[in-house]
Amino acid sequence: SAGGRRPPHRLADRSAPRRSIRERSEGSAEAIGGQSEGMAGAAKDSDVPELRTIAPSEVEVEDFEPVDPKARAQALEILNDVKDRGEVGLLHQARRFKEIPADSNKFILGREELRKAFEGLPADQQGVLTRTAARIRAFAEAQRASITAIEVDIEGGRAGQTVEPVRRAGCYAPGGRYPLPSSVLMTACTARAAGVAEVVVASPCPAEVTKAAAYVAEADCLLAIGGAHAVGAMAYGVGIKACDIIVGPGNQWVTAAKAIVNGICGIDMLAGPSEVLVIADSAADPEVIAADLLAQAEHDVEARPILVTAERSVIEGVNRALRRQLACLPTRDVAIPAVQKGFAVLCKDLAEAVAVSNRLAPEHLEVQTEDARELSRSLTAYGGLFVGKHAAEVLGDYGAGPNHVLPTSCTAKYTGGLSVHTFQRKNTWMRIDDQEKAQQQISDSVVLARLEGLEGHARAAEKRLLPGSGSNGGAAKKPRAA
Repeated sequence: SAGGRRPPHRLADRSAPRRSIRERSEGSAEAIGGQSEGMAGAAKDSDVPELRTIAPSEVEVEDFEPVDPKARAQALEILNDVKDRGEVGLLHQARRFKEIPADSNKFILGREELRKAFEGLPADQQGVLTRTAARIRAFAEAQRASITAIEVDIEGGRAGQTVEPVRRAGCYAPGGRYPLPSSVLMTACTARAAGVAEVVVASPCPAEVTKAAAYVAEADCLLAIGGAHAVGAMAYGVGIKACDIIVGPGNQWVTAAKAIVNGICGIDMLAGPSEVLVIADSAADPEVIAADLLAQAEHDVEARPILVTAERSVIEGVNRALRRQLACLPTRDVAIPAVQKGFAVLCKDLAEAVAVSNRLAPEHLEVQTEDARELSRSLTAYGGLFVGKHAAEVLGDYGAGPNHVLPTSCTAKYTGGLSVHTFQRKNTWMRIDDQEKAQQQISDSVVLARLEGLEGHARAAEKRLLPGSGSNGGAAKKPRAA
């Protein structure tokens, strides 16, 4: 879910031969994808953790370091190979990570292949993809309509704003054993709704449902590769035309690669592990809260499930439910470490709970209180807000409408999630139609330029002053002393 909507971890999605300690611990989830032997039955009570309880004063704001230094070095090496050797380097990396056969050069799937994948799905799965895409598009199109081109009067002329989409967007979606077709829909559908002319999806070892999602999202093609080399292909234009922006979640090498190419092209964000914060009171159902916390915990061993409440009984009830549900959760090998990193904050009242939430600026924020709507008006920092017990965060994950690519690790204090606006350029323009009416602003420009010591600016503005206009700059006449 999130800018941090990442799979537990998948070999096909990595972009370096050796994984960090964190990535190796995430690798425990690889067994889950095969309905893992060793996962049958319930866990022992001693193996099932609960949320530790802390005071508001103990809450630590995330010190966000989006790019692991080792991952960055490895991603840079891969990117340089793709940049320097082009398709030869890209194919080398794709074969290195077993994304394509050793004797194959094919890594681009066109519309016809994506269509066949869609038509090969059962009718019920086709319906899920098309309905989800429709909901995402409807919300994205409403967002697009919220910002339009404008024109206003200025002294002596007109000024305005244009809103235009980027020409080409690259949408990354994790793949391999744990495909995330929802991420394909969230990114590619939104790009199309923004008016992007060409949309490319990249996903390593794509499952049929991933290909089908790319078809439904109206992607032009799908790169069946992942990791840093896929980011490089989209940024440098290897095998395809270079993308103007690259969006979507991925592992730490994808994040590192996006950070490196940012500037060559745009990116959406640098996302960390997924997180959910639930503000609750005694009106909430502990079983529902526990289920919502575990829904995020199963994403990543580094995910953070957080409960904030003013009632100790709520914490006790949620922890009992959490332990019961976690004991028999198929993905508990990933969820257990995440629960151990999570916590419950016991506040003196709901006002303090709101203050804690605003300080943490969580990626996903649920409000399950007696008067959830009223309380929500006080919340100011979050990636996505889910109001009331029926507004499950997982509905946001799977296409209620708003995007699930969201800011993590306190970055919601200053930015929002992926939207049509991510793919748009808001450009401004101005013109002067009546030089005489513009004399005062021209004169003011002369003064300001000389106050800043920029004589060339001042003289350029003076070229627009009319003789005898009476707006000759006054104090601007004296150049600033050297």
